[in-house]
Amino acid sequence: MPSGIENTFLIVEIGEFIVGILGNGFIVLVNGIDWVKSQKISLADSILTSLALSRIIQLWIILFQSFLIVLWPNIYVINKPRKFLSIFSTLINHIATWFATCLCVFYFFKIASFSHPCFIWLRWRISRVLLVLQLLSLCLLFFIFVLTDTLSGFWVNVYNKHERNSTLSSDVSTTVYFNTWIVFSLIYLIPFLLSLTSLVLLFLSLMRHIRNLQLNSMGSRDVSTQAHKRAMKMVTSFLLFFIVHVFSIILSGWIFLMPHKPLANFLIMSTSTIFPSGHSFFLILGNTKLRQTAGGLLQHLKCHLK
Repeated sequence: MPSGIENTFLIVEIGEFIVGILGNGFIVLVNGIDWVKSQKISLADSILTSLALSRIIQLWIILFQSFLIVLWPNIYVINKPRKFLSIFSTLINHIATWFATCLCVFYFFKIASFSHPCFIWLRWRISRVLLVLQLLSLCLLFFIFVLTDTLSGFWVNVYNKHERNSTLSSDVSTTVYFNTWIVFSLIYLIPFLLSLTSLVLLFLSLMRHIRNLQLNSMGSRDVSTQAHKRAMKMVTSFLLFFIVHVFSIILSGWIFLMPHKPLANFLIMSTSTIFPSGHSFFLILGNTKLRQTAGGLLQHLKCHLK
């Protein structure tokens, strides 16, 4: 029987799963219907849809792993299932992270305003910039697979040692694990730093634009000013979500070395689910088409309930 902590963990994961499926499913549904009707899709919508699809798969994997860890831990730590799950979840997480990075870079070049020639040159070639980012993610994916195979084997060894109440055979394996995880974390930090740079520069550009509008006595109630303030809130929320997600993923490598502390493991797993789950609603609020469709749907449901 699962303990109270394990039941709470499963309830939280199920709640985050439902929220994430609703938000990401809405994005896929709206953009999919629009794509079928118009027979074309914009670059922004294609990135959003791809990100939402990858997150839906990611949420299913996280939910499956959560139930497996709590209800069938003996199956979870078997070498082959563990490696398969680790590699598959790493693949989806890698894809979702890089789609989120592409979205950050896209918004930066489309919304920000800088007079630097390099920025203008890249802005006119945004499609090529995103293609280069995708190629970079594919190159890094090979190293991620190799590192994940090494890490999953070590995790299985740790859990088996824990079940037998014994210690690791030598400090060599621990050193190899730490070195491998450091390299893994550094690779994972690449999309994070790209997103962080894009979002910070975009935030500074929006602040400068709002300040110029207010200096020109256009007033804080100007439509453009309000739109840019809303964009600043979206950028801030995206940044906070991404920071929490990345550091929870990085911390998970160290936490999994302590199987005798399940509370820490559950807390890290629940925290890492917040980004793919809750961030979809911020994307809906930040996109005019999605926001209007969601508003119309809520109004229709409200009238139907009355």
